[in-house]
Amino acid sequence: MKIKISSKRKPAQFPFFYGWVIIVIAAMTLFFSGPGQTYSISIFINAYIKKFGWSRSLVSTLYSVATLFAGFMLPFVGRKIDSIGHRKVLTVISFFLGITCLWMSFVFNPIMLFIGFMFLRLLGQGSMTLIPSTLVCQWFERRRGRALSIMTIGGVISSAALPVINNWLINLVGVHFTWIVWAASLIGIMAPVGWFFVKNSPEEMKLLVDGVDAKSPITEKKENKTPKIEGRVDWTLKAAMKTRTFWLMLFCMTVPSMINTGLTFHMVSIIEEKGLSMAFAASILSITAIMQLPLNFLAGHMVDRVKVHYIRAANYWVLAAAMMAMIIGTSSKVVILYAILSAIFNGFNSVTTEALWPNYYGRKHLGSIRSIATTAMVIGSALGPLPFGFAFDLFNGYKEIIIIMMIFPVIASIASIISPPPGNPS
Repeated sequence: MKIKISSKRKPAQFPFFYGWVIIVIAAMTLFFSGPGQTYSISIFINAYIKKFGWSRSLVSTLYSVATLFAGFMLPFVGRKIDSIGHRKVLTVISFFLGITCLWMSFVFNPIMLFIGFMFLRLLGQGSMTLIPSTLVCQWFERRRGRALSIMTIGGVISSAALPVINNWLINLVGVHFTWIVWAASLIGIMAPVGWFFVKNSPEEMKLLVDGVDAKSPITEKKENKTPKIEGRVDWTLKAAMKTRTFWLMLFCMTVPSMINTGLTFHMVSIIEEKGLSMAFAASILSITAIMQLPLNFLAGHMVDRVKVHYIRAANYWVLAAAMMAMIIGTSSKVVILYAILSAIFNGFNSVTTEALWPNYYGRKHLGSIRSIATTAMVIGSALGPLPFGFAFDLFNGYKEIIIIMMIFPVIASIASIISPPPGNPS
């Protein structure tokens, strides 16, 4: 008796769609990117300055230049994602970010600090932000906005918790052992999770995107309620770079990265200039992160229903309003208003940024395309701290530089409006 085997691929029978596991892993990755993020590193800065007697301008310059170098190396990571897959890249990146944390525990001169900063930014802020966003987009299309909004919970928890955790650990066991804790966590937790649980795509498990057959009754029933995803065609990086939208969106990504990094890196100084305490400055960062959480879900809901570039265009005016609140704020209430507006902007910016590239340019070459976008983000963050620091030395305050910086959200809003989804690649 012959058994007829159908050549048609059918979804495997699982009690749940494995894409939800992928979202959890992606959220973990964003959390463990924390050691390479500004909100975490900034807690160590005063300790290095006090211990070694280095100037703040020296440490700021090392940080900015190291971040710039890291940004230019990110396209290599994107190409590796496309060629060997997320599983291997995430495992390797997590392991070496752990090694970098170990390196930071032994820093004793500016050259070692520069090298440590460079790899923290490349592996943490850059690579471990790039990997989860491209991975989730391989698994979800119609529910992409919702999936990305859930994923960003990891980043929100990280930005809210790590400053507090780092401060507590530094006071308890010192800088050396604090970095060792993060090294052990990355090597012992994140790297094994990446190796054993990450699957590069639903096709690898004989599943389909969103976990539903495109021709199934379930999909047909929902199809009229779900907007068409723009990026049905898979663009190559070379083809994407020929579109005007690609370059305008790159510019738009640098703007919040530059402004937010500049404000965050100097937040303690900015708050103290207003006569408020350092503890209050730390609470502002936590308030912003905590309030961002529900806004991520709202953003995910809207991204599935409204054109991404319209949402982004409106959101840049929220960033401008937040900056204005920081300029005029002399009381704690007005500074808290800044935190609220920042949370609104960050919530919508994070989700729309992650959804933009797969929606516009497809999934197949997303690693390469998204790596260039992440490079723009990292370069923007490298450009942030320096002008704020120089402005403080020149004007003895931050009001003037914040006013100058306000022009960039306005330009970014215009750029977003004139950047609809591109047509099919030629």
